[in-house]
Amino acid sequence: MTRPRWDELGEGFELPPLQKPPIERIQLVKYAGASGDFNRIHVEEDYARAAGYKSVFAHGMLVMGFLGQLVGDFSGGPAGILKISCRFRAITWPGDVITCRGRVSKKEAATQTVELSVQAVNQDGTVVADGTATVRLPKA
Repeated sequence: MTRPRWDELGEGFELPPLQKPPIERIQLVKYAGASGDFNRIHVEEDYARAAGYKSVFAHGMLVMGFLGQLVGDFSGGPAGILKISCRFRAITWPGDVITCRGRVSKKEAATQTVELSVQAVNQDGTVVADGTATVRLPKA
């Protein structure tokens, strides 16, 4: 994506969606290693079932990372991201296809920043995470 300029955007501008491939179990193992979050509920089937879940499931922060990728692609990299936050709304299961979307909800002229509303949705249309991000974009 070409990095947009602050003056080119209006409230309601939609970011190009980011669709991730289906979540794979090996991805959960890799994320556990990368993040240091080795909670067995994410990687051990028997443990997850004993805890009352149908299977292992993705770390919430993995999904937040997908939202961070969407925002970073839009802002030209992590340096442009001033703030990002989200709430986890539903579980992301192996096989789920997550699509991240965002839209400009506010422009701030004094700081040359843009506030985004972001959400991650699975293939069934269930919002698995949503939140906001604030990014700084070049003016010209």
